[in-house]
Amino acid sequence: MDIAALIAWLITAVGGFFMLGTWLSRGGASGGTSRLPVPVVFGHFALAVAGLLVWIGYLITGKDALAWTAFGLLVPVALLGFTMLARWIPVHRARAAADATAATQTEPAERHFPVPVVAGHGLFAVLTVVLVLLTALGIGGS
Repeated sequence: MDIAALIAWLITAVGGFFMLGTWLSRGGASGGTSRLPVPVVFGHFALAVAGLLVWIGYLITGKDALAWTAFGLLVPVALLGFTMLARWIPVHRARAAADATAATQTEPAERHFPVPVVAGHGLFAVLTVVLVLLTALGIGGS
């Protein structure tokens, strides 16, 4: 189950990197009209990377404390992720209205996130949290 968590985490990271790259390339970090606060975006990213590194440390050493630390890092990652999702949904809904008119230079950077990437990132993130928790609890181990 620990390797399954790693695979789920890496798949989640690919979607996250794609959205971060899209957000940065569309000017999200420079302020503009983005509804995603820069500290929230980079805090989510930094904590997720730190958690992944701790999880890899757990896989190498097998120390339970590292599994619990990784899970502890995932809690704020998830909360920041839900915060960004809640702020993205109105932007996505407004997209339909904007599609009827010409796109403007002032549209939020996160408007360019494809729905399948957002959904996949979220689903694999939930899977990751569940698998890490189950592993930390010692459930499903070999």
